[in-house]
Amino acid sequence: MPLVYEKLRNWSIAPVEQAFDARDTILYALGVGAGQPSPVCRSELQYIYGPKLCALPTMATVLGADPMWIRAPGTGIDWRTVVHGEQFLRIHKPLPAAGRVVGRARVDEIYDKGVGKGAVLFYSIDLHDAADDSLYATVTLSAFIRGQGGFGGPASGAPKPYPVPEDRRPDQTLALTTRPEQAAIYRLCGDYNPMHVDPEAAAEAGFEKPILHGLSAYGTAGRAILGLLCENQPERLRTLNVRFTNFVYPGETLSVEVWRQSVGTAAFRVRVIERNVVALSNGYAEFLA
Repeated sequence: MPLVYEKLRNWSIAPVEQAFDARDTILYALGVGAGQPSPVCRSELQYIYGPKLCALPTMATVLGADPMWIRAPGTGIDWRTVVHGEQFLRIHKPLPAAGRVVGRARVDEIYDKGVGKGAVLFYSIDLHDAADDSLYATVTLSAFIRGQGGFGGPASGAPKPYPVPEDRRPDQTLALTTRPEQAAIYRLCGDYNPMHVDPEAAAEAGFEKPILHGLSAYGTAGRAILGLLCENQPERLRTLNVRFTNFVYPGETLSVEVWRQSVGTAAFRVRVIERNVVALSNGYAEFLA
């Protein structure tokens, strides 16, 4: 079934209500590498241990969401061709360490790259407190749909990747090691794709061994941004956006390279030290200075 622009653009996505507790908050933090020896490890204790347990802001990306809606036959999307392209996060107020949330998702736009080229789908989830309906975060992602272009959608207008300075060295760099078993932990946050733990499934997907979830690498980068720019005060982070450009193997070391911009903003990218490849590019952060 081909994509039908108006049908997909107006697709109704059911709200998702989700309760989470301190155990979920700790599990997420472990799934993005918190608690390991690092230059910021002492101040990260707050993410894995009480009595004043804090939620990492990037945990908003795993709450109140149902990514399986893309697989509904009526959307016209061949889910096997879908690749996570970009991740955007806007924090409106800090997440608690436990609570109940409602995620209300919507399709923002589908950009047509042309016949045989593909499409780029943008959709967002507004994450609300289930008790008082206040807004915690807006989570937006782009998904590249290979080979399904030519459906008559807009060809231009998509958000431009944030430029990372090429004319000067980073102002700050922090290397964080991912856990060898990090994908096995992170999948308990809700992404059970077997290619992250099963060597045979990874091989079928074209990888020599299981790869780390992109959002786990994103959360690891978020830890670095909190440590470098926010003194590990999670309430200071406001925006964290990235483009996914390469995969990460569990156990590899991520070098987070940060360029300070105007007051309260920074550009960043994430490099895999062992293979010298950029895994996350065009990073942009906003924070309370």
